[in-house]
Amino acid sequence: MQTNASYAIDYEMIFQHAPVGMCISLNRVIQAGNHALAAMFGYDCAQLNGKSFELLYPTEDEFLRTGDRIVPIMNARGRYSDERIMRRANGELFWCHVTGRALDAKEPLGAGVWTFEDVSEKRPVTAALTPREREIAALLVEGKTSKVIARETDLSPRTVEMHRAKLMKKFSASTSSELVHKLVGVAR
Repeated sequence: MQTNASYAIDYEMIFQHAPVGMCISLNRVIQAGNHALAAMFGYDCAQLNGKSFELLYPTEDEFLRTGDRIVPIMNARGRYSDERIMRRANGELFWCHVTGRALDAKEPLGAGVWTFEDVSEKRPVTAALTPREREIAALLVEGKTSKVIARETDLSPRTVEMHRAKLMKKFSASTSSELVHKLVGVAR
């Protein structure tokens, strides 16, 4: 394969112009973010660089609980992926698909590469949810049962069922299946 010697790949340019939000992090602090990430969250790049991921979460508690959930999954798989509700600079909440990989498998929250995709067009945030309801909703969307959710969140299955019932009421869903469809923005 012959290459044109005058053409060099500019990885910084590729990173900055990637069509999805991307960042390099260290211990859950953004070291460098691209233009798509900044635009998605309503900041400019300089406002995000050096800031904790906590800035992008609806609450500090959700930031902490997500970090606790990430570690065992990263240890087992070497990567993490989910859809969760995040917060823009103006306070607006939106569904976001997040994927990350640690650069050193022994340090799951150490240096890593993360991507963020705004999925709010197909999944709008339509009901006022508590932080715990947002967490339960995200896990329901992943297809997890109440027992699994209870184990992952250190809640009792009964408490998870209580949150599921509140979600069903808020989304006017008569079955768990209908609730999941409404959470993912699929009309039924």
